Amino acid sequence: MKYVLICCLMLSASTVYATEKPKSISIATWNVEWFFDTYTGDNRSDLSKKLSAPSEKDWAWKVDNVARVIAEMNPTILALQEIENRQVVRQLTKRLKDQYRLSYRIAYIEGWDNFTEQDVAVIYQSGLVEHSFREQTRDMFASNKYYNLNKHLFARFEWGEGEDKESLLLLTVHLRAKADKADLRIKQCKLIRQWINQKAASDTNVVVLGDFNSEELTDNINQGSDLGVLSGWETNDKSDDLLDLNTYLPASARDTHISGKHFDRILVNQTLFEDEKNSADLSFSKIASFKNLVLQGGKDGEAHFKNFYQVPENERDISDHYPVMAQFLFK
Repeated sequence: MKYVLICCLMLSASTVYATEKPKSISIATWNVEWFFDTYTGDNRSDLSKKLSAPSEKDWAWKVDNVARVIAEMNPTILALQEIENRQVVRQLTKRLKDQYRLSYRIAYIEGWDNFTEQDVAVIYQSGLVEHSFREQTRDMFASNKYYNLNKHLFARFEWGEGEDKESLLLLTVHLRAKADKADLRIKQCKLIRQWINQKAASDTNVVVLGDFNSEELTDNINQGSDLGVLSGWETNDKSDDLLDLNTYLPASARDTHISGKHFDRILVNQTLFEDEKNSADLSFSKIASFKNLVLQGGKDGEAHFKNFYQVPENERDISDHYPVMAQFLFK
């Protein structure tokens, strides 16, 4: 069997028209939980059909409330997980435009999670110049050290022009779920490290974010765990390490899932903590979790997973995950 490296490159209109450098940008991640519309004719798996919205009324409720949460956050860049396809994201951005006058564009490349049919996407207000999807090389596959990411997206952003230009490389992921699949997540994290090591050690701004599905707690991450590997702790070289911004959240706000787990994170390289004296570059400012926007009348409990759309609308939690957003200043 032949294995090849596949890299799909998509260019946006912002490649042609430079984006003015703003005073700050905000970058967020949110697993919106089974953001699947009512039409199941394009779904192949029984699971995706079962967990799609059961009616147009239910789907409208989901889109309305996800849009409401995003509008209150108003991120410059938002990484989304558990979306069905480009069409549902397009409906979301239309709702943001019509209801809240917020203009977002979409970066999306179809993945290949055939079991859930879930995907990831990025919506953004400015700055995108390209986005891509990657796979292992033949040699990497043969080594058995890595495990493919079937739900991920690279996106590169630029603001400003000439010597004043600032770039950012963003990778959003949705890693393998379940506590007993930590070995596969570790292999996925090793693959991510192969992709980003050089950039993370350079003066390029690097952000890795999404639903990591790690069982590790924010203040108790082991060196050889999935998050330890992703952070770069397996090697003695500290220059390419990633820093977990969730450590800057209050301890009471580090849970990002209704189970109390810390699944959703934003990791950045050292460059985003350093302030260059001679230019206005991006520097980390603050981070926040938005549990309060997602929970309605308290946690749904077991009903959230067994009878989600039967929970009364005014009590139904928008997702089982909470958004996390970091702000970066140009200074």
